[in-house]
Amino acid sequence: MLEMARDLLSWAFILGGGFFLIVGGIGLLRLPDFFTRLHAAGIIDTMGAELMLAGFVLQAGFSLVTVKLLLIVLFIMFTSPTAAHALAKAALHGGYKPRLATGGDDDRGSD
Repeated sequence: MLEMARDLLSWAFILGGGFFLIVGGIGLLRLPDFFTRLHAAGIIDTMGAELMLAGFVLQAGFSLVTVKLLLIVLFIMFTSPTAAHALAKAALHGGYKPRLATGGDDDRGSD
């Protein structure tokens, strides 16, 4: 019974991570500018990968593989937001401005 609950929870994490990866991938294709695409990439890195790895940890049980997966989780948790922030700050410093809404019903702005 406990093993079945662990399997169900791990699959919930894996499917949730897959959902965030798909949504983030669609966001990378559909969003209009660099900064919103950077946000989608951050979703893929932090939420998608973290949930997938959490599911893998539950599937692996208590082993050396679990320790390695947890180290990967920690590495991603610290580096992904830092990298996204550094990229956004570098883009702003380089003169790249975010796309702003022009008002009205159309929030996409003019191209």
